[in-house]
Amino acid sequence: MHWFARDDVVLISALAMIPFPNIDPVAIQLGPVAIHWYGISYIIGIGLGWLALQRSSDSSNLKWTRDDVADVVFFAAIGGVLGGRIGYALFYNFSDYVDDPLGIFAVWRGGMSFHGGVIGFILALAIFAKRRSRPFLATTDFVVPAVPIGLFFGRIANFVNQELWGAPTSMPWGVVFTHPFAGGVARHPSQLYEAALEGVLLFVILRVTAARVSTTGVVSGTFLFAYGVLRAGIEFVREPDQHIGYLAYGWVTMGQVLSLPMMVLGVLLIVVARRRRTVN
Repeated sequence: MHWFARDDVVLISALAMIPFPNIDPVAIQLGPVAIHWYGISYIIGIGLGWLALQRSSDSSNLKWTRDDVADVVFFAAIGGVLGGRIGYALFYNFSDYVDDPLGIFAVWRGGMSFHGGVIGFILALAIFAKRRSRPFLATTDFVVPAVPIGLFFGRIANFVNQELWGAPTSMPWGVVFTHPFAGGVARHPSQLYEAALEGVLLFVILRVTAARVSTTGVVSGTFLFAYGVLRAGIEFVREPDQHIGYLAYGWVTMGQVLSLPMMVLGVLLIVVARRRRTVN
């Protein structure tokens, strides 16, 4: 939903804008091998999440060994990445991947669906929990507080890759992306908003919840609900994918539609968990 005519946005953008910093998406070039910031961000996010879970296992009585932590991180990372890529193909860009199925492996191009990643993440943790004879919700409660770390670095990678930018804005912090499809106007740096909210704020919410509530399932439910709310809110200033656009009423986006089930499931999980009062 845009509040200015395009000519007005162009004029305002000329007066209040921040040029996109000259960041090469390729961090290191070794002959024909290119190492992208996108891939590095995933490695950093997974690595720091691993360290955070190790610290949690060391300082708690949850009986998680360091080997358990390494294994659950492996399962979660594989499930999240595969789910994210498959989810993006199914929810956002199905026709392109029908024409080029192998393109789904080109993760350096960007194109990840967090909602698809959540599905893959949940399935992977379900497999891990079954193989280790661990309660599923106790497993997710342990792991999800580390997820915002990966989200933070993933959103920074989105910014570096000049993808998933925001709608045109007159705000002084609007960024003029150099990508040809960005139109040369100042836009909300929605990737950085998401890094702050889905990364930093969500991390704090989950850590506080985990520290204060021991009822099994509450942390997992809080994650689903809080992420859904934050993501749905950010969608109001985020430009929808051009080939999808707004789905209804000139403001409903695919991200909001996919976030709604997360919010509903999160609330139901919290309610059921509090009634059962099982403790991790």
